[in-house]
Amino acid sequence: MHADALQTLIDDASADFALGENESALAKLQQAVSAAPDSFEAWHALAEVHFSQRHLDDALVAADHAHRIRPKDLFINTTLSRIWMERGDKTRAEHFGAQARMLSWKEELAQPADQEPPLR
Repeated sequence: MHADALQTLIDDASADFALGENESALAKLQQAVSAAPDSFEAWHALAEVHFSQRHLDDALVAADHAHRIRPKDLFINTTLSRIWMERGDKTRAEHFGAQARMLSWKEELAQPADQEPPLR
């Protein structure tokens, strides 16, 4: 799948999700990860939609895929922390939460002193 078509599919799925059309969003994101299994954005979006629907096992599978693609991403570490907390595994939740905090601090330290850090 061409990069532009993939991004359009992910954007359409995100719009569906925002409108409460969760099944359509999931179908589009499943199509995206099938067509582009190395797409971090598609896997992360799929994890978030599954998480919102309380499909914790599916959310974890999707988040694990995204994490394997981009393990040093602040947001996927945060997603994994939230999933593990909901699953009742505080130790794993804290591990990924700590990873997210360290990545956030690393980003802040990389900012020039005269530049404001990005809003979160």
